[in-house]
Amino acid sequence: MTYRVCFVCTGNICRSPMAESVFRARVAEAGLDGLIEVDSAGTGGWHEGDGADPRTVAVLEEHGYAGEHTARQFQASWFSRLDLVIALDTGHLKALRRLAPTREDTEKVRLLRSYDPAAGDDLDVPDPYYGGTDGFEECLEMVEAASEGLLAEVRQQVEGRVA
Repeated sequence: MTYRVCFVCTGNICRSPMAESVFRARVAEAGLDGLIEVDSAGTGGWHEGDGADPRTVAVLEEHGYAGEHTARQFQASWFSRLDLVIALDTGHLKALRRLAPTREDTEKVRLLRSYDPAAGDDLDVPDPYYGGTDGFEECLEMVEAASEGLLAEVRQQVEGRVA
């Protein structure tokens, strides 16, 4: 049975596609790509159908990650098929928890940086959209740092299903 993870930010053109691409690469490196499905969405539909921000694509590709992406808006009906919904900041976390149809679905929503022990109390990944390339680089660093802990958590869940 496939374990499904969805990363969510505001418009699904910067942070969440970056997290999706990095985590998909980590899953493949771990040999779990047949067991874990990774995607992303936005809390809003402003960019639905658009590709990722060109700065996101450039930073991802510069670091060896895939940059292809099509934005979409998160739907409450998706909770039933998802195992984990990863918010990129506390605003997304609150919006997703309000959208969750059940208490069980609310518990599926987590902050990405909560998987990075070095993150401290600041668990938001800042929105790089209105800044320069440095913000996208910083976003990638935060995503990469949290992906290790997230992969460990997801691996444990997947292995629990297989056992």
